[in-house]
Amino acid sequence: MEKVTRNIFEQFHSPVLRVTFNSNERNQIESILQLKISELNDTQQDEFANALDNFSKKVWREPRAKKPYRYDLAILHDPEEQFPPSDKRALNRFIDIAKKMNINAELITSEESNRLMEFDALFIRQTTELNHVTFHLAQKAAQADLVVIDDPISIIRCTNKVYLKELLDKEQIDTPKSVLLFNSNQNSYEQISDQLGSPIVIKIPDGSFSHGVKKVKNKEEFDSTLENLFKKSAILLAQEYIPTDYDWRIGVLNKEPIYACKYYMAKGHWQIYNHKSSGKSSSGNYETVPIYQVPKSVIRTALRATSLIGKGLYGVDLKQIEGKCYIIEINDNPNIDFGVEDAILGDELYGKILREFVIRLEQKHSQ
Repeated sequence: MEKVTRNIFEQFHSPVLRVTFNSNERNQIESILQLKISELNDTQQDEFANALDNFSKKVWREPRAKKPYRYDLAILHDPEEQFPPSDKRALNRFIDIAKKMNINAELITSEESNRLMEFDALFIRQTTELNHVTFHLAQKAAQADLVVIDDPISIIRCTNKVYLKELLDKEQIDTPKSVLLFNSNQNSYEQISDQLGSPIVIKIPDGSFSHGVKKVKNKEEFDSTLENLFKKSAILLAQEYIPTDYDWRIGVLNKEPIYACKYYMAKGHWQIYNHKSSGKSSSGNYETVPIYQVPKSVIRTALRATSLIGKGLYGVDLKQIEGKCYIIEINDNPNIDFGVEDAILGDELYGKILREFVIRLEQKHSQ
């Protein structure tokens, strides 16, 4: 009954509940009533006092392994996610390497969010969004003084493409030429194409993995795309189209580059991810590159851009044309997939990230 009771408690934050079940195959919960402590007998009040005392220390902690670990790390993931930031093999590498570092790393899902206070740190390996469980848990962890990557401020700054555009423009970091489109305005294809050229890339502010991104090359496509995307957001971002065979992705952790990849466009498509009308999706090839072989201007641009965001784990997407770098976006929870981003460093990549948690935890405990 443990999973059931956890879910009930998550929905009804009350110290004492009476739950009545029946034997039906469906709708087995017949009633949930809130009780006063005075309605409990002496034995029940003693049980309640003990339960409350244990809860205030750590919520429903699982029995400890024989070997005591120095820290407990929750790794939030969604096993049903189509394009997760880390695949199963990568997640298992985090867990295995954490054990060698005396860290108890455990996978949790959003359904187990009420267990968050059991842990010392939270590592989000689920695609983040604002007004989403990932953001809410990042906030909850930060407020409880847990070490969290990625932190809520990084999520806010990275997931909104409009904010990023304004920030990078202010700091004079090169990006594709862009124009904000407002649903309340009259938006003319002729006027926008005069500024940005044709075709034009239209984006919703908080899309990910190429969702909510369209390329238009005439007035009809422009008007149709705006009609559809304005249903999702009152503000859109129009950008000039910069065709390249691949995008650079530079992984940055606490202002240091930790990996570099070339992500190639999907076959016959202009983006890395090709989401087809049939519902199927495909992606392009990749090439992992040693940091020392990456053009210095690419690394320098990535570090300059992420310094404006924070000290978390980021993935900077850039295009390089004739030696000039253009920031496409900054991801607050970049991919760490087995055999891709770790192709150069191997287990050391996972160790670098885990050591950052240890450093932050030690700093916090020494204060």
